[in-house]
Amino acid sequence: MLIRELDQAETGAAYPVIRELRPRLSTMADFLAAVDRQRQHGYRLIAALDSEQRAVAAAGFRSGECLAWGSYLYIDDLCTLPRARGNGYASELLRWIAREAAASGVGEIHLDSGNGRHAAHRLYASSGFTAPSTHFVRKLSTANAES
Repeated sequence: MLIRELDQAETGAAYPVIRELRPRLSTMADFLAAVDRQRQHGYRLIAALDSEQRAVAAAGFRSGECLAWGSYLYIDDLCTLPRARGNGYASELLRWIAREAAASGVGEIHLDSGNGRHAAHRLYASSGFTAPSTHFVRKLSTANAES
């Protein structure tokens, strides 16, 4: 298994994987544009490649700093293709990210996960993650954003 960071020219290789997690990115062009915008704010994309050098798992992350956590690395996206699940790809991506975080002096790694993603939660727990808080969201209508 090979894990490496994808540069801008290779970004499309991760599209089939990330689309599993983010189906609203319905076209390759949508995906590439979104990643390009996010890269301007420090987003990085890594992939686990199978023996045929195809991306079978991918993770997108970024570094930040805030008063609550200090310096942190936030995992925005982490997914494995259904046919490749159970082979350790996501665990290896998390280990790669942890090494990257440690090398850059980051104090914590954070991620959010949907409530019903129990297999993912088991992976995160076995990788040393805890769930110390609950994330709340309030969606706003662009037509009438009231406070």
